[in-house]
Amino acid sequence: MSTYADVGIHLDDARRTTSSLGEILARARGPAVLADVGAFGGMFWLEAATKVVDPVLVASADSIGTKVKIASILGRYDALGTDIVNHCVNDIAVQGARPLFFLDYLAFHRADPDVVASLVSGVATACAAAGCALLGGETAEMPDVYPEGEFDMAGFVVGVLGRAEIGANGVPQEGDLLLGLPSDGLHTNGYSLARRALPPETWSEFDSALGMTIGEALLVPHRSYLTEIQALIGAGARGFAHITGGGFPDNVDRPLPAELAADIDVNSWERPRIFQRIASAGNVADSEMYRVFNMGIGLVAIIPAERLDDALAAVPNAIVIGSVVPRDTGEAVRLVGING
Repeated sequence: MSTYADVGIHLDDARRTTSSLGEILARARGPAVLADVGAFGGMFWLEAATKVVDPVLVASADSIGTKVKIASILGRYDALGTDIVNHCVNDIAVQGARPLFFLDYLAFHRADPDVVASLVSGVATACAAAGCALLGGETAEMPDVYPEGEFDMAGFVVGVLGRAEIGANGVPQEGDLLLGLPSDGLHTNGYSLARRALPPETWSEFDSALGMTIGEALLVPHRSYLTEIQALIGAGARGFAHITGGGFPDNVDRPLPAELAADIDVNSWERPRIFQRIASAGNVADSEMYRVFNMGIGLVAIIPAERLDDALAAVPNAIVIGSVVPRDTGEAVRLVGING
C-alpha cells in the first residue's frame, strides 16, 4: 500500500513542526494578531495597530535567492530569517511605510523540523526587531521540484503610511545630494555570480582582512535600514534607493524624475574586502560589479543640499556619494571612477 511518505511528503514531521512553532511565533505577535498558529489564514486587526490618518497599505514580496545554497551546504540557517525580513521591510520603508505584518514561505525537498524551526526563529526575531508581527506562513515539501538538500525561502510584508505622507518632502531636484549608508556584505543579491567566483572549496578559508572565513562573509545578514530611513525622512529626504538586484544602475534611478540623473563617485567610499575577493577571483569588471552588487552601500538617500547637516546628525554613518544632475540624453545613473 502506498503512502504520502513513499513519495517524499512527511505529514507527521509537518505536524510536529507546526506544534513546535507556537513559542517561536509568540516573539513577534501582539494585540493586533487575532488568529492562533494553525489557522488557515492570519488575522490582523488594523485598528489596534495604527492610528494613521487616511492609511495606505504598502506591500512587497521577495526571496533571498541562491544565498540559500550556501546556507544549505554549510548547515547554517540561523541568519536567513534576518535576510528575508530585512530585505522586504527595507523595500517598503523606502516608500515611507512602517511594517505591520509579515508572512514567510519555505519550500524544501525534505522539511527537516529542526531546520524549519531555525529559519522561522530567525524570521520571528527579525520581525520583533522591526516592530512587525509574524502573521503566519507556509512550509511545503516538494521533492519532485527541489533536489535533495535544496530549499527556498520567500517573504511577504505589508506596511502602512498616511496618504498625506507620500512624497511629503517633495520630489528630488537638481542639486540634491546622494547619501550612502554602508551595507554589511552582499545582503541578498548577486550570489549566483559570487558562488561562481568563490566556489564551495574556498568557503572554509580564513581571510584575515575579513576577520572570518569566506563562507561566513557570504552569510552575513542583510542589514535593516528602517530606523535610518525614518530618521532621514524627518531630515528632509526626498527619496531612497534600496540597493538590491540590479545594483546601482537599476535602483538609484527609480526615485528620480525622468529629467534628472544621479552622478555617483564610486571612490567616495572604500569597496569592502568581500567584493574585492569576488572581482579578483571571478575576473569581474568594475562595471559588472556595480551592476550586480551593492559594493558596500546598501541604501542611497536623496537629500536637499541645505539639509545635509540635519541628515548627518540623524544618521552619522551616512556619507555623501554623489548628487542629482540634469539627465539630458545620458544614462539615469552615472558611475564616476569606474575602471572598466
